[in-house]
Amino acid sequence: MSRPGTGLWRGTAPLALASRSAVRRALLEAAGLPVETVEAVVDERRIEADAPAAEAAPDDIARILARAKAFAGAARVGPERYVLGADQTLALGGTLFHKAPDRAAAALQLSRLAGRTHVLHAALCVVRDEEILFEALDCAALTMRPLSAADIEDYLDAAGPAALASVGCYQLEALGVHLFERIEGDHFTILGLPLLPLLGFLRGEELLP
Repeated sequence: MSRPGTGLWRGTAPLALASRSAVRRALLEAAGLPVETVEAVVDERRIEADAPAAEAAPDDIARILARAKAFAGAARVGPERYVLGADQTLALGGTLFHKAPDRAAAALQLSRLAGRTHVLHAALCVVRDEEILFEALDCAALTMRPLSAADIEDYLDAAGPAALASVGCYQLEALGVHLFERIEGDHFTILGLPLLPLLGFLRGEELLP
């Protein structure tokens, strides 16, 4: 039976989410999953720098970071808990992008993405008792429309601090949608979580009907 107030969830404890992303948490809760956010502090830039050459592609970086966050989260919860780590990378050609530290950097980043197609790689990892139970990786291609310097400034004015909250300087579910002319890929992947494969895994674990 489902636990009271937790929708379809059949687990004895909430899913532990090793991510500070409010969007990921909202996606999980909208799907009827009880979520407990756990702190998962990892040095992302160091992990990227230490990644083996064979695993240095943007999709592998996303997978490595998701694993690291899952294990970091698992270290902070009790035994037998399902811990979900997730991460997303953005690549333009072979260049990996990161969150812009300020408005000037955001404007430069958007000018580089404007009129071109970049790829988002979203990865997740589920860990329990220091063992990887499930991993998934998906990607989506997004084509930004051509943008003038004035267009970019207008967007940054409207978006405000939210422009600095995500890699790429946009939230597709909000004002960022105005920047694009074509999107190819799964909606949940674009938001940073391959949700459908995760739900399939949870059903296999009999945590969902």
